[in-house]
Amino acid sequence: MQKGTSTALGLLLGFALDRAFGDPRRWHPVAGFGSAVAALESVTYADRRGAGLVHEALAVGAVVGLGVAVRRGGVVATAAATWTVLGGRSLARTGRRMADRLAAGDLDGARALLPSLCGRDPQALDADGLARAALESIAENTSDAAVAPVVWGAVAGVPGLLGYRAVNTLDAMIGYRNERYRRFGWAAARVDDVANLIPARVTGLLTAVLAPSIGGTPAAALAAWRRDAAGHPSPNAGVVEASMAGALGVRLGGRTEYPHGVEMRPVLGDGPAPTVHDLRRAVRLSEAVQLTATVIAAAVAAIRR
Repeated sequence: MQKGTSTALGLLLGFALDRAFGDPRRWHPVAGFGSAVAALESVTYADRRGAGLVHEALAVGAVVGLGVAVRRGGVVATAAATWTVLGGRSLARTGRRMADRLAAGDLDGARALLPSLCGRDPQALDADGLARAALESIAENTSDAAVAPVVWGAVAGVPGLLGYRAVNTLDAMIGYRNERYRRFGWAAARVDDVANLIPARVTGLLTAVLAPSIGGTPAAALAAWRRDAAGHPSPNAGVVEASMAGALGVRLGGRTEYPHGVEMRPVLGDGPAPTVHDLRRAVRLSEAVQLTATVIAAAVAAIRR
């Protein structure tokens, strides 16, 4: 079997495995990677950018090397790697559970669920704030947890799949602007920004194209992207959140409370604040984007050979 065909089939099979089974509840390889790099940090940490760069190179390099070693496994290796790095089913399931709890008026349950979606302070949020936080996380993680992995899988096979997940996980662990990680985590944040430049824009385009599936319009999604995305502190989250806001016809952004303090985010979109109904629509749109991105990635991999 030709390499491109093998990669394409592996991406599709891995996506199907994620849809069928989601993330494993125990012994998840990404959790194991997180534990390993936390241990590595105890050796490499210093309050310098150079130390963070070494940490990033060692952690990501080891995972890419593993990908190179196992890629000869063909379809099976690609499918296993794809299943390992995707988080699309878990993202959609958590979004639906959040919507169900908000619809039932279970704010305590919704607050308990929020940390599995994002790092906001749940105790500071009312029902509207929880809906907005969940929706913004659905938008951003559609790119990070679903589209970006298959884009990198199409480009670089198993090493691309595993390497991207390593980059994204490191950013989630140390890519912060707090006292400990402002310098040490700089490399992790910048590498993640670069790795997501193209996937975020693919996600934005697919969000616009598929907006009619949830009652939106491509024009509104693209208009919000053009007008609002550049004001976001992230060069990638702004694209996917603004296009989602435009597709849904809602307003995202504004006062955002984290455990470390309050940030004033730019307003994205020009509609009303999102409701539980909008959160459900966002989950449906996310799933459509995930499926379409995977099919396109598989087609690109097959063509590239």
